[in-house]
Amino acid sequence: MKRRFILILLASLVFISPSGLLAQSTTDAVEEAESLRLQLLEVQTKEAALEERVQQLDEDLKPENIERSLAGIGSTRPEELRERRRRQLQIEKDSLLTQLRHLAKTRASLEAAIATADADAYHQSAKGTSVATLDQLFLTQFSQLPKWMTLLFLTLLSVLGIGVLVLVVRRFQRSRGERAV
Repeated sequence: MKRRFILILLASLVFISPSGLLAQSTTDAVEEAESLRLQLLEVQTKEAALEERVQQLDEDLKPENIERSLAGIGSTRPEELRERRRRQLQIEKDSLLTQLRHLAKTRASLEAAIATADADAYHQSAKGTSVATLDQLFLTQFSQLPKWMTLLFLTLLSVLGIGVLVLVVRRFQRSRGERAV
């Protein structure tokens, strides 16, 4: 009796494990795409902030605004002060434009990586079996829950499945015993 129970338990674990692996590879591709999308959002946010600062510097670089910014400062050489201020603003603007070019390249590579990850996720989901599709459905349903709660649910589900399997085996054994008598 114990041998059969152990064999049934091992068989159920063998059937459960591969389906989890198939679903995991699909969710890995989906998670990768989501991670890339978050990175893209961060890059776009940085780009917007830098573009706004560049516009502000363009406004500050106008001669009348440089003059206005130095109005309260007294000097025997106001031309040098204005030129120094203009150079500082221009250096900052050039630095920001370099950062913007770098972010544009990063954004383009992230967009390409997202397209590739989406295609991979699609291909993996198309290759999956029906068991993997069910696992994927369960994983997407429970991805919003905390990990401990999901683990608890899956454990309870496994215990329930094993209990049902044991009951079926016992009934089968009883029915075989009744036929023999």
